[in-house]
Amino acid sequence: MKNTYFDNAATSFPKPPAVAEMITTYLNAVGGTYGRSAYQRVIDASSGVETVRDLMAEKLQVEHVEHVIFSFNATTAINTILSGLNLNNSHILISPLEHNAVTRPLEILRGKCGVTIDIMPHFPDGRIDIDNVKSMIRDTTKLVIVNHQSNVNGVIQPVDKVKNVVGGIPVLLDLAQSLGHIPVKLDEWNIDFAVFTGHKGLLGPSGTGGFFIRNPDLVDPLVAGGTGSRSESYEMPSFAHDKFEAGTPNIAGIYGLLGALKNPCKRQYKQQKYIELLDTISSCGFVKVLRATDKNDQGDLFSLVHHRYDCSHIASALYTKYAIETRSGLHCAPLAHTTLGTFPNGSVRFSLSPYHTDSDLDFLCNAIKKLEYI
Repeated sequence: MKNTYFDNAATSFPKPPAVAEMITTYLNAVGGTYGRSAYQRVIDASSGVETVRDLMAEKLQVEHVEHVIFSFNATTAINTILSGLNLNNSHILISPLEHNAVTRPLEILRGKCGVTIDIMPHFPDGRIDIDNVKSMIRDTTKLVIVNHQSNVNGVIQPVDKVKNVVGGIPVLLDLAQSLGHIPVKLDEWNIDFAVFTGHKGLLGPSGTGGFFIRNPDLVDPLVAGGTGSRSESYEMPSFAHDKFEAGTPNIAGIYGLLGALKNPCKRQYKQQKYIELLDTISSCGFVKVLRATDKNDQGDLFSLVHHRYDCSHIASALYTKYAIETRSGLHCAPLAHTTLGTFPNGSVRFSLSPYHTDSDLDFLCNAIKKLEYI
């Protein structure tokens, strides 16, 4: 059976069967809350949550497991970090392919805290021009934000090189599109903050995600409340992870993420087949493909713009004629589209999952080739 779902950058589908199984196990058999009391249901629920924390630390390649914090998605995690840092009157550098999950909170900080924002120099495909980053740094530069993999053209940024150039300035890394698709090595790269989501490349359920924080003392919590620890105090605990995890977490969702992490799907399509797909579509004279200039910088998603038809018409034609499911428009990333010259009309995005096969990519390629005239 063909897999014609190519909207995995929005949310992954299908999920490993273990995701639903583990959610059901929690809801029907475990049932306890997290970190509050010591009867068996609570012990079992808490054990499941902490197992996922351990697995996420392994996935992120970090030593300090307690610095892996759960939230409900990458957007909440970004807001927690940006609102909790002392950024008054500071200068922030961002990559040219940022999502609104970054740019909108920054716009609020611009009005409230007087921050100034500059976009790092870049090449036409949006990849950061490392050689010219240092000249952008000011005495007031307090944060550098990098989208690890673009949700528009799939460009992968040279995170390790960015960190080497900016030195001791903290780096916030957005892993929403990359984690689960490409290796991440936060300790080796010496990344200060990194946010992740569970429902995309990790193949878990929505409502799961979080962040890694190297020094918890740098950030004030966004949400305050009960944690099951230091309950005698009106103040939030000062230690991670409790400092940032007020209220009952999405335990059912975290159990689903446990099912995904323990049952990873090996990628079924060949990388060479994917590159051939990109090259073939790029050779079609009626579309422009948004992709990395260098194939080694290309993640598992790309976009295209048709020279005759609006992107919404292309997405509709692919669905009605071939049942191919995509995402059209601006993908909540107007800055990325401005960088790539596709604002305000946007593009049609195709994002892969490990469940796709070589045959699925051939089917997609042939469908696109037939769209010169609709």
